[in-house]
Amino acid sequence: MIESVINNIKNKKVYIQTHNFPDPDAVACAFGLQYLLLQEGIASVICYKGDINKTITYRMAVLLGIKMQMLSELKGENEPTSESEVILVDAQRGNANIIDMTGEEIICIDHHPVYEHTDYAYQDIRPDVGACASIIASYYYEAGISMPKNVATALLYGLKIDTANMTRGVSKLDLDMFYRLYQEANLDIVKKLDTAGLEMEDLEAYARAISDLHRKEDICFSNIGENCPEPLIASICDFMLELNEINLAVIYSIRAEGIRFSVRSNGIYHAGTITNEALRGIGNGGGHEQMAGGFVAIDNIENKEDINRIQTKVEKRFINQAKIQRNMC
Repeated sequence: MIESVINNIKNKKVYIQTHNFPDPDAVACAFGLQYLLLQEGIASVICYKGDINKTITYRMAVLLGIKMQMLSELKGENEPTSESEVILVDAQRGNANIIDMTGEEIICIDHHPVYEHTDYAYQDIRPDVGACASIIASYYYEAGISMPKNVATALLYGLKIDTANMTRGVSKLDLDMFYRLYQEANLDIVKKLDTAGLEMEDLEAYARAISDLHRKEDICFSNIGENCPEPLIASICDFMLELNEINLAVIYSIRAEGIRFSVRSNGIYHAGTITNEALRGIGNGGGHEQMAGGFVAIDNIENKEDINRIQTKVEKRFINQAKIQRNMC
């Protein structure tokens, strides 16, 4: 597969773009791909939009020496032009969680469902795979390329996180790659990342989530406050799904530009389909059977009544889509 990626690159330098607030899986994929390209004399810049400071993603990048840049920081020789080639990893063009950066998206490597037609020069999109890191790892083994320990560590950790320690959406490829990566990774660093503690403001977000928690039958909703980092929204959503009475958790945070959603299902519902349909026409979203995300833009965030109206409307849409899925079973 890596040969197909290489054959569709014309420039000697490309941009590897993750979704706006990259999680460990996205960063691992970008890092692993960057090393593979370098073996063919192709330089690359890993880039993203959002701030990842104070997140496990940032800690992972520091411990493993992964160099990434925010799009706003790409200046001088690193500034992209209309002729630049962009490779998307762990994301797809047109999704709410990725910005359309300058340049041409020539390649997409992802494991999320395809909701819209794409016309990349090459794509490797496998929705049945639990972690995009497994796809990148397979490139190494298929091509017989030796993997540096920090790359193996990144890919192993990304795989662990996106499959919730091999308990969510695991495919045969994920199992095979976990077995091989485990033998090559720095397990001390993996342990440090696994045991990274919460900060006080993280606990405050959990407190807000619990305080606002409300449910309709087996679906729970919670507004966890303004400008909550995406990784923390996802973690809180996972936490809420642990409740015995809950089969679908919908957690959201209000931003200046709109409302960001994280959705989790224990398998009773298809989170990706419900999110996509619930936000159709007012926003966009999607994902896997057990984990999804979405976004609804708000033009005037100062209007509290409008925010409340949109929240109520969105929650009703999620409830209706869940009812449709129940009736189809």
